[in-house]
Amino acid sequence: MTSIWLRFLEITACIAFASSGVLTAAKMKMDVFGVIVLGVVTTVGGGLIRDIILGIRPPVMFCDYTYVITSVITSFILFIIIYLKKELLNDSRRGLYDTMMLVFDSIGLAIFTVIGINTAMQLGYDDNVLLVVFVGVITGIGGGITRDVFTGNVPYIFVKHIYALASIAGAVVCYYTYKPLGAEVSMTIGSIVIVLIRFAAAYFKWNMPHLDD
Repeated sequence: MTSIWLRFLEITACIAFASSGVLTAAKMKMDVFGVIVLGVVTTVGGGLIRDIILGIRPPVMFCDYTYVITSVITSFILFIIIYLKKELLNDSRRGLYDTMMLVFDSIGLAIFTVIGINTAMQLGYDDNVLLVVFVGVITGIGGGITRDVFTGNVPYIFVKHIYALASIAGAVVCYYTYKPLGAEVSMTIGSIVIVLIRFAAAYFKWNMPHLDD
């Protein structure tokens, strides 16, 4: 895989997940420090868990500052925009907030899932489908779980539309197309599958069965 394509995916995912973290922090009325911290942990949470599982020491976030720097810059810029345009988060614009969260979260989920797959494959675990898919999924959902835990919310993956299942589907597709089609194509297809499932789930209101009160 070309380093330019991988770097593009990484930066896009960082911006997307940091943005979802900032939107959540803004709803919780956090200060600028809280906003930046939540943006960063949303971005690096999944990758940190991935590296611990794969035995990557020190974790990538401490060796390659792209994730942290990109998420800090994104978080700060969005904080300024929301601070100056507080009406963006008014209750009357709830639909806009939900749409932005859906888009940012879906993009971050998709890209980080396939990045997790690529990391495991590059380390030589291509014959262990369970490990590779698990690592891909945890890379994708880990940041969102960390974000929700930090804000005291039930993790998004347990209550909102089809989330983890979308990540699993994209991870499986990416894994089985990785060797025959190559890293770039398989990661692109896997990402598209995840985003399409997330958007379809939101549009058609697909949900897993819930335990009602």
